Amino acid sequence: MSELSAQQIADFVGGGMFVSDRATQGMRMQLTSIAPGRATMTMTVHEHMLNGHDSCHGGLIATLADSAFAFACNSYNEMTVASGFSIDFIAPARRGDVLTASCAEVSKAGRTGVYDTEVTNQRNERIAVFRGRSYTIKGKPAVAA
Repeated sequence: MSELSAQQIADFVGGGMFVSDRATQGMRMQLTSIAPGRATMTMTVHEHMLNGHDSCHGGLIATLADSAFAFACNSYNEMTVASGFSIDFIAPARRGDVLTASCAEVSKAGRTGVYDTEVTNQRNERIAVFRGRSYTIKGKPAVAA
């Protein structure tokens, strides 16, 4: 893979991970962009995703943010897993909303990384902010060549 550019590696990882990511596919998420240390995913809020307050269940918003985080931190094709995350909900998401989770690397040093993800709706209103912490497993590719 050393002959590929960083963007080509990220594209390769995005396609390879998406094919195997049954949770992301099951929630009908779409990977809309990927670059080294960055990823953007979208998800439409459907009826079955609503909680008792008629808003999107917070765990599903966290899952969208976590998926964008996973694609961003694996974009270098080194197997990377979450070591933890926190999320703050800013506003509710409603049925029919199209949520976008945009994740960007804040810091990557050695085996650890920090990534911030902002979740917005189709009106660009902030729904949640998420901070993920990652741990890279050296010597293992995220997607086999």
